[in-house]
Amino acid sequence: MPADMSSHKMIYFAAGPAKVPEEVLQQAHEEFLNYNNTGLSVVELTHRGADYGKINDEAEAALRELYQIPSNYKVLFLQGGGTGQFSAVPLNLCSSPDDVVDYVITGTWSSKAALEAEKYCKVNRVLPKTNVYTGIPDQSEWKLSNNAKYVYYCANETIHGIEFDFIPETNGVPLVCDMSSNILTRPLDITKFGVIFAGAQKNAGIPGVVLVIVREDLLGKGMSVCPSVFDYKINAANKSLYNTPPTFSVYILGLVFKWVLSNGGISAMDRNSDTKSSLVYEVLDSSHGFYQ
Repeated sequence: MPADMSSHKMIYFAAGPAKVPEEVLQQAHEEFLNYNNTGLSVVELTHRGADYGKINDEAEAALRELYQIPSNYKVLFLQGGGTGQFSAVPLNLCSSPDDVVDYVITGTWSSKAALEAEKYCKVNRVLPKTNVYTGIPDQSEWKLSNNAKYVYYCANETIHGIEFDFIPETNGVPLVCDMSSNILTRPLDITKFGVIFAGAQKNAGIPGVVLVIVREDLLGKGMSVCPSVFDYKINAANKSLYNTPPTFSVYILGLVFKWVLSNGGISAMDRNSDTKSSLVYEVLDSSHGFYQ
C-alpha cells in the first residue's frame, strides 16, 4: 500500500457507507496487524478480554462526552443496523399488540419503520398518507394519540432530502428518533429523547454496528417475544457484550468519536456541515439546471 494514501482518495457523496476521516483510517491501518502490542490484530481480540473491554468502554465514554449524555441514559452498541431498530423499538417499548404508537412519516425510512412496527402494535400515522414527500407539516397539524407509548420520527430522510430543524414536542410521551444520517452533525439535548438510534455507516463509522441511546426508565417494559440480541435491558446489563459484538465496527466507531472530540467536538462538526453544504449548493445553483 502506498505510504501516502491521500493522493489516491476520492471525494464522493454516497449516503452510506460514507467517508471516514483519513486520520481514523490511518490509525486503524497502523494498528490492524498488532493492536496495542498484543501480537493480535484488532479483529482477533476476544470480546471477553481486557483489551476489547477498553475499546468498548472508551467508545462509550467518548460518545457520552460529545453529547454530555446524562447518567440515566444507557449507551448500547448493537447489530442489525437501523433497520433492525425498526423492530427493536416497538419490541422494547410496547408490551401488548394493542399498544398504540405514533409515527411521523416524512419519507422512505420512517415509512419503512412504521410498516415494521405494525407487526407488533397499532400504528397511528400522525400525518395524512402520501407518496410525495416535500416537507414537514407544522406540528399543529399532527394528529397525535392520547395514549401513545412513543412518538417516532426520522431526523433526516436521505432519499427525499427532508431534515427536521426542530425537535418535536410530545407532551411527555417518549420521543424516538432515527438519527442514522445526521448523528454527530449538530449539538443535541439528549434529555428530550427516550430513544435515539443511528446506524454507524452513514455518519459515524463503518457498517456492522448501530448505536442506541436509551433512557433507563424505558428498560424492561417490552414484549416477552423480544429477541435477546435486541433487548435493550439485557444488552445494557451486559454492556453490549451479551453476544459477540461487531468488534472492528465498534473500534472504528470509537476512533471516530475521539476524532470528533479532537477536532472541536459537535459544534465544530455543525459548522463544517454548514460549510460543506454551502459549497455543494453553490455548485448546484450555478450549474444553470445541469444539476437538479
